[in-house]
Amino acid sequence: MVVMTQMSKGSNVALTATSLRVEIGWSPSATDVDASALLLTEAGRVRTDADFIFYNQPTHASGAAAHAGKVTGTDALTVDTTRLEPAVDRVVLAASADGGTFGQVPGLHLRVLDSTSSTELAHFDITDASSETAFVFGEIYRRGGAWKLRAVGQGYDSGLAGLAGDFGISVDDEPAPAPTTPAAPTPAAAPAPAPGGISLKKQRLIDLEKRLEKESPKLLDLTKRASISLEKRGLGEHTAKVALCLDISGSMNRLYRNGSIQALAERVLALGMRFDDDGEVDVFLFGKNGYQAVPLTLANNAGYVPAVVKEFGLEPATYYGKAMALLREHYFGSSSSRREPLAQPLPVYVMFVTDGQTFDEDGAREQVVSSSYEPVFWQFMAIGESSRPASAAAPTAAPPARGFLGKLRGAAPVGGSKGAGGGEFRFLEELDDMGGRYLDNADFFAVANPAEVDDDELFELLMTEYPAWITQARAKKLLP
Repeated sequence: MVVMTQMSKGSNVALTATSLRVEIGWSPSATDVDASALLLTEAGRVRTDADFIFYNQPTHASGAAAHAGKVTGTDALTVDTTRLEPAVDRVVLAASADGGTFGQVPGLHLRVLDSTSSTELAHFDITDASSETAFVFGEIYRRGGAWKLRAVGQGYDSGLAGLAGDFGISVDDEPAPAPTTPAAPTPAAAPAPAPGGISLKKQRLIDLEKRLEKESPKLLDLTKRASISLEKRGLGEHTAKVALCLDISGSMNRLYRNGSIQALAERVLALGMRFDDDGEVDVFLFGKNGYQAVPLTLANNAGYVPAVVKEFGLEPATYYGKAMALLREHYFGSSSSRREPLAQPLPVYVMFVTDGQTFDEDGAREQVVSSSYEPVFWQFMAIGESSRPASAAAPTAAPPARGFLGKLRGAAPVGGSKGAGGGEFRFLEELDDMGGRYLDNADFFAVANPAEVDDDELFELLMTEYPAWITQARAKKLLP
């Protein structure tokens, strides 16, 4: 039995049907509502105006989306996820107000139903509309090969032009009336109004902070700290996919047991919430084998790492390349050797965490070189226990090293039974500086214990080389 999900702003739910009826509803009022759908790529833009579906353009060429017609108090769309083209990453479900604002429309809501059975799958009530004349009710988006629905609930004071302009379309707020006499020569059109107020990305960040204020003040503080580092580098509204690769070899046992890796994962999630448009961090594991775990989210972050360790266990070896291969397959469809550039709309930022050397150096080298032709950046963090107890105030300072990371690189771990070089992290330094790549797509630093690194300092370390890589990736045509 399918149970309808009552959604709140920012929440998401897996879709259990592929043929969907989307109803934007309201109680009858002096203001009318017109539903629309926008088919977007990963870059958050339409490919052409043909990707905008509304009453005057009712059917997409692919047959994946259509305007289904209006009755009193409801305007409907249909979406068939099986017919959405590979380039389409999400479908925005929106509407414009005719004759007033959405704040003047009572009973606003979004319903998504299984078209085949008419079973209601999800319901989202809009209770905070005010002066908006265009509104994004929700979006259907692709995640890990599956389709999900997110409740958005945010709008534009500048009407349809503001909404469409944010997604790459220029339209007039009001259609011109049909001429009754021969038309005079048309003067040059004035530029379409700029999107009202703030961008959709900025609005999402605002909504995220409001949600975190209620649900997780700790994560709210972390996301604000992450934003400081990002704003300084011009990445305040940057969007990227975020992944976390965790070493599950036996030598990591103490760091898992004392909560250090859980604390690190929460900080990576905070970065992911700033970067990733669905607020999820994809998680990959490596020991003797490679695995992909369930994504790290706001809903499951408490106790996430202990649960993952319980499910997968710790293993008696370390193979970086196995997690790298899984990650490349997940994002780019292949882990094989690549020597030609592969462009994609969004970059992938990878936090790669280990406490020692790998058994597959050649395999890992090949994965890094091949991935340099793809829009992926590897941030390697090596963890080594300081010779001081965990209660010490800070990691032991290291001699000067390359650039900003000098004080943390070379932190002297103890133990280190993994592979040649023990805990000296020689191989990670090699990957950081390795030649033969399309562009430098990696950075490395070492800490004695991530739990002992200040939040602000950690976010600074995570952003040391990534902004420059973004610029280079665009110059090399890996990113638009």
